[in-house]
Amino acid sequence: MPGAGETDTSNAGTVRDAAIDVLRRYELTTLFANPGSTEVPFLVGLPEDLDFVLALHEASVVGLATGWALARGRPAIALLHTTAGLGNAVGALATARVNRAPLVVLVGQQDRRHLALDPFLAGRLEGLAGSYPVSVEQPVRAQDVPTAIARAWHAARDERGPAVVIVPMDDWLEPAAGEPVSAPRASRRARAVDPADLGELAALLDSARSPVLVAGAGNDSAEGWEALAALADQLAAPVWQEPFSARAGFPWDHRRFAGHLPPGRGALRRALRPHDVVLVVGAPLLRQYGYEPGPLLEPGTHAAVISDDAGEVRRSPAEIGVVADTAAACRALAELVEARSDIGSRPPAEPEPPDGALTARHVLAALGERIAPETIVVEEAPSSRADLLAALPARRPMGFLSAAMGGLGFAIPAATGLRLADPSRPVVAVVGDGSALYAIQGLWTAARYGAGVLVVVLANGRYEIMDRLAGGRGPWPAFEEVDVGGLARSLGCPARTIESREQLASALDEVVPDLDTTATPLVLDVRVRSHDPG
Repeated sequence: MPGAGETDTSNAGTVRDAAIDVLRRYELTTLFANPGSTEVPFLVGLPEDLDFVLALHEASVVGLATGWALARGRPAIALLHTTAGLGNAVGALATARVNRAPLVVLVGQQDRRHLALDPFLAGRLEGLAGSYPVSVEQPVRAQDVPTAIARAWHAARDERGPAVVIVPMDDWLEPAAGEPVSAPRASRRARAVDPADLGELAALLDSARSPVLVAGAGNDSAEGWEALAALADQLAAPVWQEPFSARAGFPWDHRRFAGHLPPGRGALRRALRPHDVVLVVGAPLLRQYGYEPGPLLEPGTHAAVISDDAGEVRRSPAEIGVVADTAAACRALAELVEARSDIGSRPPAEPEPPDGALTARHVLAALGERIAPETIVVEEAPSSRADLLAALPARRPMGFLSAAMGGLGFAIPAATGLRLADPSRPVVAVVGDGSALYAIQGLWTAARYGAGVLVVVLANGRYEIMDRLAGGRGPWPAFEEVDVGGLARSLGCPARTIESREQLASALDEVVPDLDTTATPLVLDVRVRSHDPG
């Protein structure tokens, strides 16, 4: 009989059989992969209850799994092929870690029996993804593979990132030998917060002349939104969204929403200058982009952080840091702090009215007028992000998603994974044409597996954000001859080229009402006017 925390696998014939039982137990039955030879012993003859989803590049494999995991709130599984596959996926794994996406990542390795001779396709895999995986393990024995997968599931879920298991190809066909899986079938994390642990923070907020709240990606849940709104009402405080947030930590159409904080220190200090206490919820204090000298906040401004990510709290130059479930902590704080009279909050800025040309701003405004509140918007349009945030506010949890690392190639596969995981919610990916080219292969997967995503490409034939940063003096050329719509069609994904406001309105009026039911992806290749890079 298995001991405490163990699972009996004595009926399993091979390590592969025992591992498949583990996948079933932990609901890892949708496999995202781009297969290689080192994975063939595992993949040949998969049982019918395991679904295989093919992507045409490993970064798309991880992007798909990331979207799936975030939509379902539990680990997804990705298979990668030795050095080439893991190497191609490293950037996507880094994005998954910073986006808090729980992934179990199986990486193929050459045959264990001659690894000492460094055979062809052998990989030096343990450190290839750097410190981005939450764990990396190559089991000492073949019989330890099922346990390693089970532990990777727990590591991915609890630490919210990719957990890597390296499996030599011959391990799958070794006898399981009745080895038990030494990992819990289930584990629970306590979410309760002791009000006594929040006393110092409550006193700081009560002493404030004008407190302000900053919402982060870590508070993107129905419970988190409700609790933070209750705290904001109790404090009569405005709520900003953290800079470069990958998800919405607060409803962007709420009356207390103040807008999106700028990423530079000078502008950040000016935005928060009216407030003497800043409480950040679900984010560190506070991510920046380009370096600017000077303090992060005005001298004399007090700062505190609540996050369930201990690393975020550690990295924050705050007076008080609380590691706790953000929803539970905010609910408790709302009970502890004194109620204040409501002086109102600044409404979010309205997007500027578009002129007569077909610009990115006009496209986003037209889209915002039509999509339902339940729509998930996946953003990868760096030069138009500010306009997108204004025109497409997150009105439901998981209403906005972008790559927390800032790397390109995330939106198309992530949107596809989101839609496959939760077909009840419309998914719209807004990408630049330069961004689209990083993971254009993901459109094939969307078409092949019936993920009805709408991909709106803001096509200006150049890297506009880079042109702006370089003041128009960069050495890179434009690429106006690239036809994203043509590339989409070559991958089996329907596409339309849009060159006028009339065409845009007609296309959106036709396709947006069916986004919640369609299984057919569509690319709108919208030719927009570029901004002046100077």
